[in-house]
Amino acid sequence: MSRLIAVSNRVAAPSGGKSAGGLAVGILAALKQSGGIWFGWGGKTCHGEPTEPKLDRHGEITFATIDINETEFDGYYNGYCNSTLWPLCHYMLGIFGYEREQHEAYRRVNETFARKLRPLLQEDDRIWVHDYHLIPLAEELRSAGVRQPIGFFLHVPFPAFDILRTLPGYHRLLRSLAQYDVIGFQTEQDCENFLAGLRAAGLGGERGPDGRVSALQRRIRVDAYPISIDVEEAMTQAAASMKTSAVQRLAKDIDERELVIGVDRLDYSKGLPERFQAFQALLERHPASHRHLVFLQIASPTRSGVRAYEEIRHVLEQSAGHINGRFSQPDWTPIRYINRGISRKMLMGYFRLAKIGLVTPLRDGMNLVAKEYVAAQDPADPGVLVLSRLAGAAAEFGESALLVNPYDAIGVADAILTASEMSLEERQDRYRAMMDVLQGNDIHAWRQRFLDALGV
Repeated sequence: MSRLIAVSNRVAAPSGGKSAGGLAVGILAALKQSGGIWFGWGGKTCHGEPTEPKLDRHGEITFATIDINETEFDGYYNGYCNSTLWPLCHYMLGIFGYEREQHEAYRRVNETFARKLRPLLQEDDRIWVHDYHLIPLAEELRSAGVRQPIGFFLHVPFPAFDILRTLPGYHRLLRSLAQYDVIGFQTEQDCENFLAGLRAAGLGGERGPDGRVSALQRRIRVDAYPISIDVEEAMTQAAASMKTSAVQRLAKDIDERELVIGVDRLDYSKGLPERFQAFQALLERHPASHRHLVFLQIASPTRSGVRAYEEIRHVLEQSAGHINGRFSQPDWTPIRYINRGISRKMLMGYFRLAKIGLVTPLRDGMNLVAKEYVAAQDPADPGVLVLSRLAGAAAEFGESALLVNPYDAIGVADAILTASEMSLEERQDRYRAMMDVLQGNDIHAWRQRFLDALGV
């Protein structure tokens, strides 16, 4: 069996006690199956040349990590990745920025990844590259003489052409993607956006009778591989977490009220200010919801070096304070806002306790919180998922969730009220339909579908 070489911006440490996220679960399961290497940045920067890979072998898996020059990393990660590509892919042109020097740092770091990875490769390896940080990696590997199959999975949305062409050098980004043998997106719409971009740029984009796409005189496989979660693990953990003291304390504190929960990274694409406005609209329009609903929003810090993320933190703190100051009563506070990370074990218990899951990003590739919320529910008395139409998960769950436009505060407010008043029978029907989707495409099915296409 061929070895798998997984490459991502950051490599998850093989130890440390923290629960692995969806990406890590999928990669680790694939590597355990075939053996191989997980290659990427180890979390440290240096002042000189990038280091040689540090190799840490655990069973059949080798974790290979490098340190990157501090200045280069800042231009690559905080600059081009998170100030240019991230807002571009999430349709946030209001905060989109471009600096040529940052783009050059992005290309140099990808060249460094290729140069440091190349000596570790064997002839029959299969290479699986992850996310927007490493779009040029296949092109750099090809230039270094690598001929092994290379696949790429984009975890974020791929923008429509009218958005894409605001990026200086978008032709080069499309050319770089065309150097992969398999390209995976979260949804069919993302696939079509990519193919439309190829066609508009005159680079190909037509599917042949075999389903492969022509681009730059190459034949590549382009398909949707919606990422998912470990459903059975989530169900088990959620049920077990109900016995923990933290979850029992929250349940006692909520008492007969209904809990509405949102869990997100502190990121402007998640629509958190808009979500707070929607909850305020609910309180304004439906006084009967006072004292009946409690909204818990957990927003873990992220990307502290990017100014836009500092600004959104201040906006949320002010908004929560304003709403609570206006509507609170001595024995009831409508919004509980937590700006720190919470253990996954505790989160799964909170999900099971919550009668309404509020997942309303302005744009999202998939959104695994939506899937975790559904998997965490008690089948006998499940909660209701209120989900943004602009999240990839909406393409899978469809009308089984309450779909909303995250920019429509009143529409989201009305959906929360509908969820609160929904009958047990309807909640169970919606839950079963969404669980059928999850169990038919869990994290293991996602991983296997992609690896089958790559030939691992």
